[in-house]
Amino acid sequence: MRAIGYQTPLPIENPASLQDIDLPEPVATGRDLLVAVKAISVNPVDTKVRRTATAEPGGWKVLGWDAAGTVVGTGPEVTDFSVGDEVFYAGALNRSGTNAERHLVDERIVGRKPRSLNWAEAAALPLTALTAWEMLFDRLAVHQPVPGAAPAILIIGGAGGVSSMAIQLARVLTDLTVIATASRPETRDWVKALGAQLVIDHSRPLAAQVAALSAGSPGFVFSTTQTEQHLADSIALLAPQGRFGLIDDPATLDALPFKKKSLSLHWELMFTRSLFGTEDMGQQGVILNEVSRLVDEGRLRTTLGENLGPITAGTLRKAHALIERGQAKGKIVLEGFPD
Repeated sequence: MRAIGYQTPLPIENPASLQDIDLPEPVATGRDLLVAVKAISVNPVDTKVRRTATAEPGGWKVLGWDAAGTVVGTGPEVTDFSVGDEVFYAGALNRSGTNAERHLVDERIVGRKPRSLNWAEAAALPLTALTAWEMLFDRLAVHQPVPGAAPAILIIGGAGGVSSMAIQLARVLTDLTVIATASRPETRDWVKALGAQLVIDHSRPLAAQVAALSAGSPGFVFSTTQTEQHLADSIALLAPQGRFGLIDDPATLDALPFKKKSLSLHWELMFTRSLFGTEDMGQQGVILNEVSRLVDEGRLRTTLGENLGPITAGTLRKAHALIERGQAKGKIVLEGFPD
């Protein structure tokens, strides 16, 4: 089967950083589904792994987690899916990725593709939807109000893939006022279209801008990018006993300033459940099915920003380059293997 892989970390400008390769087709065992991949999306985690992880000696490392496709095989322990089902999912960090014609994935972390979306639109959703959902409801527990705080959430990096889903989920499933950050006219328009009621500029100090809104101190901050730059402002603007969540990788993070306000700190890694095989691993399938339902009801929309075309090493290198330069708005998707 056709796939895209690499053997050693290289700059994305190097053609060997991602190469068109041929691999044996995998076989479904246990609770695995074998999926014919129709479309994939590219996430910052793809670029981080490519820059740091080396393939096994003599082998190839295949990246990619988001996918939408059709089930073409099932392991003997599968109970919830059948051949022919259309699915979408975000995969597992410790398994071979979706940048291939066929892919194995545990059925417990798979959802049924929204009927109202095409392959590319569906592939844009899983990883970011899961990350946003888990942060909002499992980590920050936004349904539990912070006493005395303004019923509001600040989402830093509003036009990114995860933020684009977090804005929508917060608007659709909570009564919180959504404050999003954006620094360019096109990204301000993007976050407003997704439902952000208030927009501030993350290229300027955040605390003063939030204070100028005269809406009170929010109970929640969700930082998706440049946490080191915005940490002090986030602590200043949060209400006492507020909750701060992040998903990026600051080089250092000093938690001591959280103490005075009794702020809580929450990390979110969407892959934790599958990495550790947690007892609630199947919750990710439940979440994806709920997202699918909300999409088909017209309450959530795809966050597809750009469809770069076929799934090849060349288009994938272009997608990685866009993400590394911080030029992506919404999600970058590749669709179909060339004939």
